[in-house]
Amino acid sequence: MKLKTNKAAKKRFKVTARGKILAPQTKRRHLLSDKEAGQKRRLRRWQEVDKRDQKKIEGLLPYR
Repeated sequence: MKLKTNKAAKKRFKVTARGKILAPQTKRRHLLSDKEAGQKRRLRRWQEVDKRDQKKIEGLLPYR
């Protein structure tokens, strides 16, 4: 039986060529006027998902 990819996870995570799972940074939605320009620039980058969460996400993305 074929597994289904979780579409919500597909939109939120990227998988690198080496298999690392990346997620966008948090704290980028509102109250941006209180944050410094440098902080907002750093928040644009994608961040590697923690090891503890990686297994769960891999289950949601079977055909990465």
